[in-house]
Amino acid sequence: MSYAGAVALQAALYEHLSGQPALAGVPIHDAVPRGGGRGTWILIGPEEVRDASDGSGRGARHDFTVSVMSDAAGFLAAKRVALALSDALVTAPPALERGRLVRLDFLKAVARRLGSGDARRIDLTFRARIEE
Repeated sequence: MSYAGAVALQAALYEHLSGQPALAGVPIHDAVPRGGGRGTWILIGPEEVRDASDGSGRGARHDFTVSVMSDAAGFLAAKRVALALSDALVTAPPALERGRLVRLDFLKAVARRLGSGDARRIDLTFRARIEE
């Protein structure tokens, strides 16, 4: 097992999502912007990596979360971005600079209001299987 695919996966996620026409104009970050962020934006978030080595070689399972943050009224704007994000990853997974992405699956989504209810967050969790 190795954590080697983590950097390649994050870079591939950013590049892949940045190039999606359905996400044009939606900023993508790996940290909350100063001031908390305004509008609707994507946050590449936490990741848990476990060994997935087998007889064919070394590998790792990456469970990662990509969030859609929005201060738009209601959930509709955030859900539209979440749908485009999910479609972009599941229907045409990104290519990695290091390792080979064997599989990328959607696991779950959690939508909720934040704070006083003026902001929305949708956390989408995916599982990537990467072989070295």
